[in-house]
Amino acid sequence: MSAEPQRHVILNVNVLDVGITHDAWRHNNLDRLAFVDAGYFQRIGQIAERGTLDAFFLADGPGLREDPRFKPSRSLEPTLILAAVAAVTENLGLIGTASSTFNDPWELAYRFQSLDYVSGGRAAWNVVTTYSPDVAGNFGLPELPDRDARYRRASEFVDVVTALWRSANGGPPVEHRGEFFTVSGRLPVPVSAQGFPLLVQAGGSPAGRELAGREANAVFSAELSLRAGIDHYNQVKAVAARAGRDPAHVKILPGLITTIGSTEQEAYRRHEETQVSAPDGFPLTRLAGSLGVAPDELDPDAPLPRKVLDGPPDPKHFKASLGFRESVVRLAQDENLTVRDLLTQLAGGGGHRKIVGTPEQVADTIERWFRAGAADGFNLMPDRFPDGLEVFTDHVVPLLRQRGLFRHEYESRTLRGRLNIPISSSVAAVSAAS
Repeated sequence: MSAEPQRHVILNVNVLDVGITHDAWRHNNLDRLAFVDAGYFQRIGQIAERGTLDAFFLADGPGLREDPRFKPSRSLEPTLILAAVAAVTENLGLIGTASSTFNDPWELAYRFQSLDYVSGGRAAWNVVTTYSPDVAGNFGLPELPDRDARYRRASEFVDVVTALWRSANGGPPVEHRGEFFTVSGRLPVPVSAQGFPLLVQAGGSPAGRELAGREANAVFSAELSLRAGIDHYNQVKAVAARAGRDPAHVKILPGLITTIGSTEQEAYRRHEETQVSAPDGFPLTRLAGSLGVAPDELDPDAPLPRKVLDGPPDPKHFKASLGFRESVVRLAQDENLTVRDLLTQLAGGGGHRKIVGTPEQVADTIERWFRAGAADGFNLMPDRFPDGLEVFTDHVVPLLRQRGLFRHEYESRTLRGRLNIPISSSVAAVSAAS
């Protein structure tokens, strides 16, 4: 019998425009229009492939995501960027985010299956429901559908998309009649090298975790402490087991923000540059938005107010990410932090863990979470591109290889093959609803 393949850390790079920090566009002599330059994204993809990273991950919001006075925001449609990256890479996975609230299942299935086929089996769809109320008007709606409706639609949407992908792989034509969709037909796209795209899910609410455990092949999570990471990891894996799936086929990938220097002092100097140039009130406004309160309700020198700590808000009316809110509140409670402490630790990172330090310290964090059962890998979020990713691939990746945690070369050209996810695990939840 052949030996089981060695389990490696999964590493994706989350390409947030020119970096997650608001002032990343000021550095590295980047062209002011890099965020709309396909060639810029291609260069990032080539750096990631040089480091044998698993995938290039693109977030999306079907509208203007950032105040352009503070930070330029990517404007190009995600699958267009991923197709451009596919043209200059051979192995790098291509994960695109698209909303189940503001897309059509047949069109989305067609688009992602086409990307998967032309890239040689490297595509994945990251399912989100969109929580920004500003987006509704772009689609002619007076307001965003409530959270329950968005998740019911998302569940049905995923069922239809996956059934359509199966139809392109020799499965039966889709005949679906549901609450939100009526679909009759099949996709004309040929079978890809990995069958059809993987499903990724980003959402930390209870409904999001249920959807992830039942349907997803990978989960982009937001956890700030090791204990919270372990709890989330176990919750989603337990949902998968109850759904009759192998929990090993659901990969948990928290976001990890990195600011790296050759010494700890150098890393903190780089970090401080960002804080000094932050617009007045920007970090506090962002934290307040994540918590669902007004900035003037937060006293920098006091703990979070009682109204925030006294339990989760009504999910139907909360207008931000429940997952981000939960991770921030839990960190504040576990470590008895004031608002000012939170601002220092988060530094604009929302609900994702942030590490400022040397390559060794970054590698230590990745190893600790991986071995403790808090993560199968990470979605990396460098402070800025391209040098934040270059220093990771040139200095952190070799350390992970030395510790036996990461590959020296790609062992499979398909994303499904590298993540060791059989095609059967991607369709297990479809038959009941198709």
